[in-house]
Amino acid sequence: MTETTTDAWRGVAAEDEEEVGASLSSFLRKRSRRLLGSLIGPEKTRIIAGTVLVIVNAVAGMATPLLVGLAIDRGIAPALRGDGGLGALYAIIAVFAVVQAVEATTLRSYLRITGLVGERILFDLRKRLFGGFQGLSVAFFEKYTSGRVIARLTNDIEALADLLNTGLVTLPTALLQLFGITVVLLVLDLPLALVTLTVFPFVVALTWWFRNRSEVVYRKVREAVALVIIHFTESLGGIRAVHSFRREARNQEIFEDFNGRYRDANLEAVRYQSVYGPGVALLGDVAVFGVLLYGGSRVLSGAMPIGVLVSFLLYMRQFFQPMQELSQVYNIFQAAGAALEKLSGVLEEESSVPEPAPEREVRRPTWGGAISFEDVSFSYRRDTPILEHLSLEIPHGQTVALVGPTGAGKTTVARLVSRFYDPTDGAVTLDGVDLRDLPHDELRRAIVMVTQEGFLFSGSVADNIAFGKPDASREEIEHAARVVGADHFIRELPEGYDTDVRKRGGRLSAGQRQLVALARAFIADPSVIIFDEATSSIDMPSERLIQRALEVILRDRTAFIIAHRLATVEIADRVLVIDHGRVLEDGSPVELLRLGGRWAALQEQWEESIA
Repeated sequence: MTETTTDAWRGVAAEDEEEVGASLSSFLRKRSRRLLGSLIGPEKTRIIAGTVLVIVNAVAGMATPLLVGLAIDRGIAPALRGDGGLGALYAIIAVFAVVQAVEATTLRSYLRITGLVGERILFDLRKRLFGGFQGLSVAFFEKYTSGRVIARLTNDIEALADLLNTGLVTLPTALLQLFGITVVLLVLDLPLALVTLTVFPFVVALTWWFRNRSEVVYRKVREAVALVIIHFTESLGGIRAVHSFRREARNQEIFEDFNGRYRDANLEAVRYQSVYGPGVALLGDVAVFGVLLYGGSRVLSGAMPIGVLVSFLLYMRQFFQPMQELSQVYNIFQAAGAALEKLSGVLEEESSVPEPAPEREVRRPTWGGAISFEDVSFSYRRDTPILEHLSLEIPHGQTVALVGPTGAGKTTVARLVSRFYDPTDGAVTLDGVDLRDLPHDELRRAIVMVTQEGFLFSGSVADNIAFGKPDASREEIEHAARVVGADHFIRELPEGYDTDVRKRGGRLSAGQRQLVALARAFIADPSVIIFDEATSSIDMPSERLIQRALEVILRDRTAFIIAHRLATVEIADRVLVIDHGRVLEDGSPVELLRLGGRWAALQEQWEESIA
C-alpha cells in the first residue's frame, strides 16, 4: 500500500475516532450526560428496583462463606466432640438454603430487569439515531461517509449494548463484592485481613499498569476497526466501479492490511490481558498461601476456630475475582464512553437548513409556484463562491431550462430551490415567502426534485410510486402511472404493480426507473418540480417517452430542467445559460438561437454530435 493511501484512510479513521482518547471522561462531558440522562430517565423505577435487587443479591452471596464457617464451628465440630451441634447444623443448612434461593431469585429478577432496561434504551437510541440522521441536511451526508454512518448504527450501538447487557450486571456486583468483602474480612479476623491486604498495593500497581496500557491499545483497536468498516462499506458501495476498473486485487490488498492491523491490535490487547489476569490470580494465590500459613498456625495453637479460617479462605476467592472482572468492565466502559460521545455528537448535530421558528412559520392551502432569487450568493466553501449576486424571477407555470458547462452552478440553483442548502447571502422565495420560513413538510409538499438516478427503494412498483403520497389509493397510483406512460410496461411485469423492483430498482431498466420516479413526482402534486439530469443516463427511445411524460407533468407547474442533452430542453419556455455562477443568457430557446450566443453554440455542438 502506498503511503498516500495509508495516510488518507488513516485520516478518515482518526476523524471518526477523535473522541476515543477521552475514555471514561466521555461520560463526564455535558452532551454525553445529557443523552444518558434522557435515555435512563424513563427507566428510573426499574433501575431503582434493579439496584435493590443487586444489593440483596450481593449480601446473599457474601453470606455463604460465613454460613459455611458457622456450620463447621457450631455444627460439625461440636458433633465430632459429642457435644451435640446437629440442631445448629440443620438450622444453618436451612438458612443456607434460604440464602441460596434468595440469591438465585434476585439474580434472575435483576438479569430480567437489566435486560428489559437495556433493550428499551437501545430501542429508543436506535429510533432517535435514525430519526436524527433523516433530519440532517444533504450537506451533512456529503462530508460524513456512509461507512461512518453505519459505524454509528452498528459498532457504537453494540458498544452500548455490551455495557447495558454485561457491564451493568458485572460492575455493581463486583463493586459491592469488593467493598463488602473487605469490610467482612476486617471484621472477621483483623490479623488475617492485614495479611491479605499486604498484596493489595501490588494489585493496585498492576491494575494501574494495565489501565494505562489498555487505553493505548484500545485506541489502536478502535482506529483499526474504523478502517475495516469504512473500507468495507465504501468498496462494496462502489462495487460497479471496482469491477469496471478491475480493482478487486488492490482493494483486497488494502483490506487485508487494515484487517491485519485490527488483528494485531486485538492480539496486543490479549497480551496485556494475559499478564493482568494471571497476575492478579497469582497475587491472590500468594495471599491465600500467607493466610493458610499464618491462619493454620493459629488454628493449630487454638487461637482461632477452623471455621473462621475456612470462611476467610472462601471470602478471599471472592475478593480477587471482582478485581479481574472490573478490569474487563473498564474496557467495556471505555468503548461505551467513546460511543456515547460520538452518538451524542450526531444527535446534537444541527441541520444546516433548520426549521423556522414557530412564530415565523408560513403555511398555505396551495402554492402558486413563483420562484424568486433575490441577490443570492452561495459557496460550499468560503473561499470558492459558486453563485454571486444572482437575481431571478420565475413566474408561476413557467418551465425553465438551466444549461451550461459542468460546474457552472446549475445544480446549485436547483439545490437552493429545493432548500437542500440555504443561500450564503440573499433569499430564495416561493410566492414571495422566504423558503427559510416554510416548515420542512410544507416545503416538500410544494417543491419536489427528480434526480438523475431516479432512486427506487426495495419493494413493489406501487409502493415506490406511492412514496410521493403515502396515503394514495391504488386507483391514484395507477392513474399517475398512466399519465406518465408507465402503465403499459408495469402491467407486463410478472406481478404488475406488485412486482418487487429489488435493490435500487435493479429489476427495471434506467428508463423504466425514471418513469416510475416521474409517476412518484406526479402523484405528489407539487407546485414546483425540478429535474436534475433526468434523461442523462437513458437511451434515445426512453428519452422520448420521458419527454412526453414531462410535457404532461409540467402543465400548470413551475419547473426547472437541468440537462446536458439539449433535446430535453426543447420543451422549456425559457433557457438560462449559466457559467461561473452567473446568468449569461436569458430568453426563449428560439430567441437565444437567433442571437447566436452561447445557447446557439451549444445547440450547434449538440447537432454535430448526433449527425
